Amino acid sequence: MRKMVLSILVDNTAGVLSRVAGMFSRRGYNIDSLTVGETQDPAFSRMTVAVTGDDLILEQIEKQLGKLEDVIDIKRLEPGQSVCRELVLVKVEADQVQRQAIIAIADVFRAKIVDVSRDSLMIELTGNQDKIDAFIKLLDGYVITQLVRTGTTGLRRGAYD
Repeated sequence: MRKMVLSILVDNTAGVLSRVAGMFSRRGYNIDSLTVGETQDPAFSRMTVAVTGDDLILEQIEKQLGKLEDVIDIKRLEPGQSVCRELVLVKVEADQVQRQAIIAIADVFRAKIVDVSRDSLMIELTGNQDKIDAFIKLLDGYVITQLVRTGTTGLRRGAYD
């Protein structure tokens, strides 16, 4: 099993997300993460879809997506040929004693403290999946009250477009 990340350019029309997600569900394929946003041209949106499977399944996913009428272009985001990032927001319980230690961990990862309350800190971090996972693992000794991740998004590097 291996992971594949696809950058899919689609028409920015009502129902396109449903049709793409429907293709996955009809065939029993799982989506690891999905991000969607309008491009520089409001007529188009770009979906970044991360999926896991064997070579045959991954090839079928790409072929089936290519058959959808809303899909304009599909590109694989290969490591080294693309830049992929994820955003995480983490709310951590933090009293006066814990606060400095948590801030020190955030500083090591170049994370931002985006909210401070009397009992907690909210931290924002952007990076690849390994960086996000390592950050969350270091917070293991603290109480994480809420956590949200955007999922992978990315583009091919200039030389590979």
